[in-house]
Parts: sequence; structure tokens; C-alpha cells
Amino acid sequence: MITIIAAIAKNNALGKDNDLIWHLPADLKRFKKVTTGHHILMGRNTFESIGKPLPNRTTIIITRNKSYFKDGCLIANSIEEAIDMVENKDDIFIIGGAQIYKETMQKSLADRLDVTLVHQEFDADVFFPEIDLTIWEETSREDLDADDKNEYNYSFVSYTKKTI
Repeated sequence: MITIIAAIAKNNALGKDNDLIWHLPADLKRFKKVTTGHHILMGRNTFESIGKPLPNRTTIIITRNKSYFKDGCLIANSIEEAIDMVENKDDIFIIGGAQIYKETMQKSLADRLDVTLVHQEFDADVFFPEIDLTIWEETSREDLDADDKNEYNYSFVSYTKKTI
């Protein structure tokens, strides 16, 4: 199972200046719970914005730079190569960035989308691809209100690729 996991705003905003725009501790906690023990695939810019491999996960960085190296990480030169590095295909999470999300969706490589939808629009310079509801079916949704730790209303939404 290959899952794209992302936090996106109402206007599909992902981030600005290679950083997150909002801080939702509930989303970060859920991300950690869902991805721990699994392979996480990301582009080089996303890795560099995080700054280090995330604990208890196998980090695969996707970059066109053939000489790129980061201690504690696997390096792939394409999404397909990164997926091929994973022995157990049931445990793959694509965690960004925008170009990796777009390419993964265009090539129809993902089986699921696991989205935190932030109910706010933001000024951004990178955006999540439009979710095509002729391809993706919403299978679960949990709506949550802002609170003292989470500044915005948000929803955890899961989509599964429709079978044709």
C-alpha cells in the first residue's frame, strides 16, 4: 500500500519558503503515529526543511543529484526507484513535497490519500494537486474544531483510489 500523506489548506496550500505555514500539534501527532515503523519517501527540499531523518522510520530521499548523500538515509533518483527500494510495499508513505505529490498522483502510483485538511486559506508558494473525485473516493472523515493547541478547524480525511 502506497499512501500519500499531507496537510493541506482549503486552497490546497502546502507551504511557503520551504516551511509549513501553520502549526497543528494534533496533525504532527497523527503523522508520527501513522508513519512510525514505516518507510517515508520525500523530495530533497522536504528532507532539508526537516533537517534530519525522522526517528523509527526509514527515510528515502528522492533527488536528481546522483552524488547526494545524507547519513542515515537511503537515496533514490526517482519515485519508482524509491518504491523499489522498499521490500514490504505495504508500508510506504509519500510525505512531500509538492513536486513529489504531483508526480506520484500523475503516475497513479498511490493507493490512498491521507489528508489533514486545514479549514483556512493561506498565502503559499507550493500547493497540493487537485484531488480528482472521479479517481479518489472519500472513505473516512473526522472533523475537529480549533482549540487552545490547534489554531484552526481541521479534518482528517482518507481517500482510496476507485477501482474501475
